[in-house]
Amino acid sequence: MMNWRSLLLRHEAILALLLVVVLVFLAQSSDRFLTVDNLLNQARLMTEIGLIALAMTFVIVTGGIDLSVGSIVGVVAIVLGVLWQNLGLPLPVAIVLALALGTLCGVVNGLIITRFKVPPLIATLATLALYRGLAEGISQARSVRGYPDWFLVLGQGQVLDVPVQVWLLVLAAIVAACVLGLTVFGRATYAIGSNEIAARFSGIAVDRTKILIYGASGLCASLAGVIFVSRVTTTRSDMGSGWELDAITAVVLGGTSIFGGRGTIIGTVLGLALMQALKNGLLLQGYKGDSTIILIGTALILTVLLSNLVPLLSRIAGRRRPA
Repeated sequence: MMNWRSLLLRHEAILALLLVVVLVFLAQSSDRFLTVDNLLNQARLMTEIGLIALAMTFVIVTGGIDLSVGSIVGVVAIVLGVLWQNLGLPLPVAIVLALALGTLCGVVNGLIITRFKVPPLIATLATLALYRGLAEGISQARSVRGYPDWFLVLGQGQVLDVPVQVWLLVLAAIVAACVLGLTVFGRATYAIGSNEIAARFSGIAVDRTKILIYGASGLCASLAGVIFVSRVTTTRSDMGSGWELDAITAVVLGGTSIFGGRGTIIGTVLGLALMQALKNGLLLQGYKGDSTIILIGTALILTVLLSNLVPLLSRIAGRRRPA
């Protein structure tokens, strides 16, 4: 009985209930919302932010933050186009090199944070500007178009009537959940976020773990950039602008503590789904983007308050219960 009660009081359970309520409300508000085509399309649209949010979960669980992911998307997209169109490299080679560059950008973030002891907020704020500046400098305000059809399948194709990138997101979520919840690396991630000093004394390679996590963040941002280019069929230096805030919002909405030590992939996925549902539902009802931002902010505040208030009330009730 106690186990079931603890499960129902988890942040993820509260968020799942809120998601169901939102889906029911939006379905009643618009007959176009709860259709297979619309739901698959929304899953496709949230893939890029979702990939970034999965890696951001690891980052925030360690007590860190990565503000540079949106800029990494931009620089990877530009480099992909330049390597293919301007330098004449085969597109598969250009994709691999672009992904490697994005991963390197993430590793650089990790090195700055671990080797030079720069706070993650400051370090990634600086690289946000650096990587965006590189993207704009390389592009010279020019876009790249004319990608081959086989490349467009990544962002526009379907497998078993489900968009290709949705399959990629599902696979990435499963891998991330297994790594964070079932492996030694995942336990080390939680340990670092809970108490970094104690983690060091326990023999955990804190610096190496952080570098790997920030490198993975760069890789996921790079993959999101490649998929986005395939979906919109063009390359611009402003791609990914503001995506870091959306990813962080999804992660925090999903119950990951901004102070580190707590968080789950399932929570991030639920937070991401709630955000996308609100965006789509309000758009179908004719509301502008400002309304969506306000509602998502309100939902974020309410879920955080509920996740903290319900356990508190439960403890108070437990103290008052007679022996």
